Amino acid sequence: MIHSQIAPRLEHVLFYILEKSIKSYRQFAQRNLKKVNKDITIDQWLILKTIHDNPNISQREIAEAIFKDVASVTRMIELLVSKGFLLRSSHSEDRRRHGLKLTPIGNITQEDLMPVIIQNRSIALEGLSEKEIETLRNLLQKIILNCTNSQNQKSK
Repeated sequence: MIHSQIAPRLEHVLFYILEKSIKSYRQFAQRNLKKVNKDITIDQWLILKTIHDNPNISQREIAEAIFKDVASVTRMIELLVSKGFLLRSSHSEDRRRHGLKLTPIGNITQEDLMPVIIQNRSIALEGLSEKEIETLRNLLQKIILNCTNSQNQKSK
């Protein structure tokens, strides 16, 4: 059998390593977030931050922004509303849509956790130079573009 046809061990597959690094980071970040606020997860914080930065965003747009399905985002929003982090109001023009707004406690929570988020990112990137980080960012963007272009070509 030709060597190039043999499937490499998982720990040598780039996408396995990428997935492992993302999972490791999320677990590490969640542990640190819990030390400051036990009532919120990384994904819930992402929703608060996304709404904070984009006040008129729809649930579908939130789902796209944080790479989650709409049903999961809807459940997380329900939880954030019940915990008092978010207010939901009827949309003035479309009854199927809801306006979402951070409550004062939602704003404070989103802001209070920002230093933890920044520190988590800093620790995770420790030992990497600015040039290495920029190279990594560019390489990952190329992979995203390759996958996006491939998907767009198949749908034509």
